[in-house]
Amino acid sequence: MPSSTGKILTLLSLLSPSVALSAAQWRAQSIYQVLTDRFGLPSNSTTTPCNTAAQRYCGGSYIGIINNLDYIQSMGFTAADLLRLSEELHRRGMYLMADAVPNHMAFEGCRACVDYGTLKPWNRKEFYHEGCGIRYEDQRSVEVCWQGGDRVSLPDLRTDREDVRAVWNQWVADMVRKYKIDGIRIDSAKHIETSFWDGFNKAAGVYILGEVYSGEPNYVMQYQNYMDGVLDYPSYYWIMRAFRSSSGSIAELVNGLNTIKNSAIDTSLYGSFLENHDIERFAYFTKDVARAKNAIAFTMLKDGIPIIYQGQEQGYSGAGIPHSREALWLSGYSTSTEQYRWIARLNRIRSWVISHDERYLTYRAFSVYSDSNTIVMKKGHTGNQVISVYTNLGSGSTTALTLSSSATDFTAGQVVVDVMECTPFTTNPDGSIAIALVNGVPRVLYPAARLDGSGICPSLEPGPPSPNPIPAPSSSSTPAPSQSQTPGCSSPVQIEFQVLASTAWGESIKLVGNTTTLGSWTPTLALPLSPSRYTASNPVWWVSVSLSPGSAVAYKFIKVGSSGQVTWQGGGDRIHSVGCEGGVVSESW
Repeated sequence: MPSSTGKILTLLSLLSPSVALSAAQWRAQSIYQVLTDRFGLPSNSTTTPCNTAAQRYCGGSYIGIINNLDYIQSMGFTAADLLRLSEELHRRGMYLMADAVPNHMAFEGCRACVDYGTLKPWNRKEFYHEGCGIRYEDQRSVEVCWQGGDRVSLPDLRTDREDVRAVWNQWVADMVRKYKIDGIRIDSAKHIETSFWDGFNKAAGVYILGEVYSGEPNYVMQYQNYMDGVLDYPSYYWIMRAFRSSSGSIAELVNGLNTIKNSAIDTSLYGSFLENHDIERFAYFTKDVARAKNAIAFTMLKDGIPIIYQGQEQGYSGAGIPHSREALWLSGYSTSTEQYRWIARLNRIRSWVISHDERYLTYRAFSVYSDSNTIVMKKGHTGNQVISVYTNLGSGSTTALTLSSSATDFTAGQVVVDVMECTPFTTNPDGSIAIALVNGVPRVLYPAARLDGSGICPSLEPGPPSPNPIPAPSSSSTPAPSQSQTPGCSSPVQIEFQVLASTAWGESIKLVGNTTTLGSWTPTLALPLSPSRYTASNPVWWVSVSLSPGSAVAYKFIKVGSSGQVTWQGGGDRIHSVGCEGGVVSESW
């Protein structure tokens, strides 16, 4: 989207900086997004004011970035003045991603006022589409009409012209070569006809990450046919809405992630973010740091390349354009904020997990349990799996969960560690693990044996935890996730059971279990699930069931063929303990 300030992105790498990264190598990176004009001043001042509302340059420069690279690198991003910046980044084992805007130019004034002679190198009106307001329901309008407004208009280039394309292709090739650029972020990618990208990508010869500003997953996903990766705007919206309050929709997040997991070309090349210069910051919606920790961790540990936007680590709370473009120097580059330390730790953990098994990067994360306030995610193959547990209840809350061995792939008596707090747990004899989210902070569970030599939790290395490990909360031996009951409630609650299951014509999915409501394990009495949300890319079946708080139900899904034959879901019986609030139980079959 339009910006009045240049953007530079830098990132942590485990690889040699002597050659540009391939798209596959970018998977292992984490990106720190910088607005050059708002990151650092050449004078190193931390008091010079910057009025975001004025939408004027505030004096930041590449030198200001160079002077504060320690600040970026200490957060876990190891990344005439642009070249010096590039060289300094590469010297530190860091990489440079630059922003490119092939779609439009910029003019300070209204559409009808544009003086085309001032625009270089395309200085005649014939190089531009006629000025018009965009109708976003019409893709042709999206591609030929103008962004911007009457204060700053953005003349839309005729990128369908071969002479315009030739200039862009030569420009990007020269920029990459001269400044040793390792990747390109494309602004306003959806505003350019898709036939433009093949020549541009080949000329660049580096990883291309496109900004497709839309919350519609099917619309965004298609652009990976034309470039290496896309910014994961759909997940941004789902994550933001899920975690900014206790009434956020976890179900929407689960369903959305399933859609992308099942349909995207390559989620490992998506750009995963919570904030940027075009949108409201998370702290604009809530100042609750516990909720911010959940949202940040979810963004950094899900599929894709994590992107942290400058100021996010300081808890900045800008309300979108132009207020989300605050000057970072006014923070004094503090490295003691909770968010800064949280991001640094997540970067360190992610890098360590990747170093053990690069397949972690391409393993598609999925939810193994969710309810109205909680979601549990699994990413990574058994032995190197990360189980992350999140809540939107916020500071002051405590949530207890028992996670089954079938959900986590942890084994009986295994020691696992919450790597965010260095708290060890030992699984129960059936492999289940009981944990509590204290004060609304998420848990990130990882096998203790894999931490040896990491330095992440020194007191627990080498080998298993200390002789007196913190015991796991007591729990019954149940093979499936369950939330602890809250006393004092008696009214039935609605639990929605969902399963992703592809079916052939005439087949149906049913829910059967150990209660009368669920058919007492009799297939002919099982509850039929609805296919009303079923699509080829998201084959979800669902049913809402009224259950009594305090009860624990055992269940399985069954597939019933057109002639009545029954196929049972594999594995042991699933168990769900019913609390005082409704929720969603989601599985894949």
